[in-house]
Amino acid sequence: MYRVLRRCRPTFWHVMGWCLTGWCLLGASPAATARADALDEYIRAAMQQAQIPGASVLIRQDGKVVKMGGYGLTNVEHGVAATADTVYQSGSLGKQFTAAGVLLLAAEGRLSLDDRLVRFFPDAPAAWHRISVRQLLTHTSGLRDYGQEFDLRRDYTEAEYLAVVKTIPLDFEPGTQYSYSNTGYLLLGLLVSKLSGRHWSEFLQDRLFAPLGMKSTRVISERDIVMHRAAGYELDAQPRLRNQDWVSPTTNSTGDGALYFSVRDLAAWDAALDARQFMPAALFQAWWTPATLANGTTYPYGFGWRLGEQRGFPLIAHGGSWQGFRSAIHRYPAQRLSIVVLTNLASAEPEQMAQTLAGLIDPALRLPTAGKAVPDPSPERTARLREVLGAYAEYRRVPGMARALADTASGSAREAAGRSRLREQLAAAASMRFVAADDLGARAIDMFGERVARILYYVLDANPGSRGGADDQPPLLRFHLDAQDRVVAFDEL
Repeated sequence: MYRVLRRCRPTFWHVMGWCLTGWCLLGASPAATARADALDEYIRAAMQQAQIPGASVLIRQDGKVVKMGGYGLTNVEHGVAATADTVYQSGSLGKQFTAAGVLLLAAEGRLSLDDRLVRFFPDAPAAWHRISVRQLLTHTSGLRDYGQEFDLRRDYTEAEYLAVVKTIPLDFEPGTQYSYSNTGYLLLGLLVSKLSGRHWSEFLQDRLFAPLGMKSTRVISERDIVMHRAAGYELDAQPRLRNQDWVSPTTNSTGDGALYFSVRDLAAWDAALDARQFMPAALFQAWWTPATLANGTTYPYGFGWRLGEQRGFPLIAHGGSWQGFRSAIHRYPAQRLSIVVLTNLASAEPEQMAQTLAGLIDPALRLPTAGKAVPDPSPERTARLREVLGAYAEYRRVPGMARALADTASGSAREAAGRSRLREQLAAAASMRFVAADDLGARAIDMFGERVARILYYVLDANPGSRGGADDQPPLLRFHLDAQDRVVAFDEL
């Protein structure tokens, strides 16, 4: 999500120059060429600011590839330029493919999305009798996100992975909350392997990747010869570029996000999603339907896809982060626009890059910035919204919360960390400054089981002397409000 680019310290980017290769700009008119120049300029600036070694970008609009190729270096040590064929690690963007494997099995009648896990794992813990396949897909199973349970440098068999997962407790009763869980997708990969009789990645290769012409997409393997494979990088505290940390081969083979792919492959994937060609229409519909919770509210997550909005227009998206790679795919159905950004730096922000590129392509999608002061149309409302933030950070309910937000209490470590960070941001904020508003009118949207009537954007301006450099940008917050101005949800852009 967009923020104004910060100036960066002198690094090797200032002396190495830039490499722009493999670009495809089809049917370019003068206007399209000017737009392409603006996109290129932004991508270069974003990469230089974040010190991203290499990136590959795909833009599809109206069913056609309009831009596809690479920037910078896929391998710094060997000076290899990024192209449309550069192969990156997927991170959690791979979850949508694991979900596709489950849906293909459902289409064959080998499982139902509402089957309980005990059907497939008869010796499972008692809690699994209450968990459905659908709840694993939507992160509503309650299974705690794994952490220290696995040694990332040890090899596990699938049976050993399953044995460890069985020991991981629930954070909440299945179906009552949402909490992102890599554990759930690891288990889904094991389920696909069990039902297909081969590793989940081999099932996907035969049933999905090969038929769709995704020639480089496959499970991660450092031992195999993989043409055009990128190196993953991290920045240390200096900041200096460092190679990715090593993990065991089986750590890079689980269903929660362990694939290789290129933007060329993702162009084929995006076209297949548009055509809805590889499984029944009803399963595609379920794929992009928000999860329903026990209290009647919903959470905007489908099966390996986040279901959101940008300036009030639908957005179907997901990101990934793993081993020195960051990835993002954003699909805008109303605009018939898809953007993919793949990078080889752990601290890159491809989701922000994708959203900014969307705004450059279609001004209706352009996100507000924390620029000059804008008159606040309702200081009283602003005060109420800040009160909601403070209450949420302290686990309190206040009248300004709609039910979806008031009932959020998953007990997960991710949620606790988010509330703690919000407390710190509020403590450091001198004011909450109004930036922009989207009154949706007839375009009012359903999110979290509520009707969102308007979207408001604010900046938390820091107190003088608070921590952070002079070039750091203040948090830009987005509030989704119902017609009574109650907060349905909020997030940081």
